[in-house]
Amino acid sequence: MNRNYIFLTILMIILAIGTVFISRDKEPKQIDPQQLLAELVQPTRFVSTDQVAKMIIQKDPSLMLLDVRDADSYASYTLPGSVNVPVDSLMSPNYLGYLGIPGVKTVFFSNDDIKADQAWVISKRLGFNSIYVMKGGLNGWMETIIDPQEPSDDEPYSAYETYTFRKGAQLYFTGSQTEDTETSKVKVEVRRREKTSAAAGGC
Repeated sequence: MNRNYIFLTILMIILAIGTVFISRDKEPKQIDPQQLLAELVQPTRFVSTDQVAKMIIQKDPSLMLLDVRDADSYASYTLPGSVNVPVDSLMSPNYLGYLGIPGVKTVFFSNDDIKADQAWVISKRLGFNSIYVMKGGLNGWMETIIDPQEPSDDEPYSAYETYTFRKGAQLYFTGSQTEDTETSKVKVEVRRREKTSAAAGGC
């Protein structure tokens, strides 16, 4: 089945279920479904694992990472600084406060793209902007940042630049030693952020 049709089916199911649970007196202004569908197929709604890694390393204050998996998965492993907002609880008043913060880029992620896509659709339908999906989710994160593969000899120089960044990021996030003597001098302790409530604020 065409991927766009799968997204459309998911979109319609989410919208049908989601609108039932939204409190009418607090319902944000929703965007037109046709506009939503047009934005759904745009690649600009995605950010790469490399972009997310760079923002975390640079301690970019404009980044808000929302892990939309269940609480057990979040407790097992997540990205540094992320907040757990299960996708089925996204429209709760306790969690809506994480969306629409001026000057903040909200990035949803899950194990792959499915739950993060659902969270993006719900949030976009409710009229929130500056929301993104981390392409590939944590599976992609593991493949690109935690265990990057060295490019082959016939790949362009840009592939080697990307690989060099990823090896540095691997060291940052895992503390593992690499053969690069320059980057191996850096030792960073990564601690998982405690789960917070919406009242505690953002990033």
